[in-house]
Amino acid sequence: MDTQELLPPHGGYRKLKSFQVAQLAFDVTVRFCDRYISKRSRTHDQMVQAARSGVQNIAEGSEASGTSKRTELRLTNVARASLEELRLDYEDFLRQRALPLWERDDPRRRDLVARRCRTADEVARWVVDQHATGTYPELSANAALVLIGVACALLDRQLASLGKTFTQEGGFTEHLYRTRRLARELPHRPSDPSGPFRPSGTSGP
Repeated sequence: MDTQELLPPHGGYRKLKSFQVAQLAFDVTVRFCDRYISKRSRTHDQMVQAARSGVQNIAEGSEASGTSKRTELRLTNVARASLEELRLDYEDFLRQRALPLWERDDPRRRDLVARRCRTADEVARWVVDQHATGTYPELSANAALVLIGVACALLDRQLASLGKTFTQEGGFTEHLYRTRRLARELPHRPSDPSGPFRPSGTSGP
């Protein structure tokens, strides 16, 4: 059996909405930290690494799914935890500077989500458009928190789906067992009587 037939579909993480939003949050975080967090501060590296970990673990989990659903679940959960760590860093930034943390019903949150930004430049332009409603540090940090919140919500749904699939279908080991069992149950083709092992004296066509 061909290896590609044996392995279930895997990879394709670039098409995952969770990956796309997490990658955007990473790009925004790199800009945010370079602008508002001293590069000599440990927080700078921690925030960038947490954002990067969210992106990388989604990708690695997707690639690992072909041979280990358990690994995919674990790495996707690591991605979710990394983004949660990043969320706390942004909240600390706002709290330590006495800047407001937007409420869930703040219209700016809905406006940013509706904008469907695809790049850090587009997020930056949105922040500029909103400058009349707050300072740049406040707007930038809260915008990043909105993106992180969307990514975490997507990952929560992704984890729920992965967990359900794993419970119902198992992982690669179970898939391999089913494939081997099916192969054993397939009817074998009878030997060709005209082949080289035809008993002597048997008339042929």
